[in-house]
Amino acid sequence: MHNGLLSAEANFTMTAPPVAQLNYATKEQRCINFIIDNLFMKFSLAYLTGIAFSSFVSSWFPSFATLIFDKASIIAAIVVIYMVSRVNYAIYYTICENFFNGYTVGKLVTGTRAVQADGRKLTLKHAIHRSFSRFLPFEFLSGFSKTPWHDSWTGTTVVKSK
Repeated sequence: MHNGLLSAEANFTMTAPPVAQLNYATKEQRCINFIIDNLFMKFSLAYLTGIAFSSFVSSWFPSFATLIFDKASIIAAIVVIYMVSRVNYAIYYTICENFFNGYTVGKLVTGTRAVQADGRKLTLKHAIHRSFSRFLPFEFLSGFSKTPWHDSWTGTTVVKSK
């Protein structure tokens, strides 16, 4: 029995790369990722979801559409825009980081990708947690620290893939 435990432990250490061997992305690369991903979301995904949302609301909830699209109701419009942008973040980052092996458009450009802290591929759970942890206002400012919150809270990191 004891030998079985030792061989299982040896197998685990051989298949998981040691954390020290990971080639972490630089702060500059991560900043470029953030800028590119946000520009991409604002000029493509936000445009598409804005059209879809306004069409849906206008068709199904015309009185609400009048409220949020009326110039006198700027607060309602700001709240709706903020909520739609949060949904865009969740969709964009979850889909990209889960289905494209840790890559987003920004990460493809800089040659980086998101992985679990031990170097393994992200799971759907990790991608969702990373996405929703970005919902906090000013979370992006944690990128100036050693480890951004969306990494430290989710047990993930961004590494160089090239």
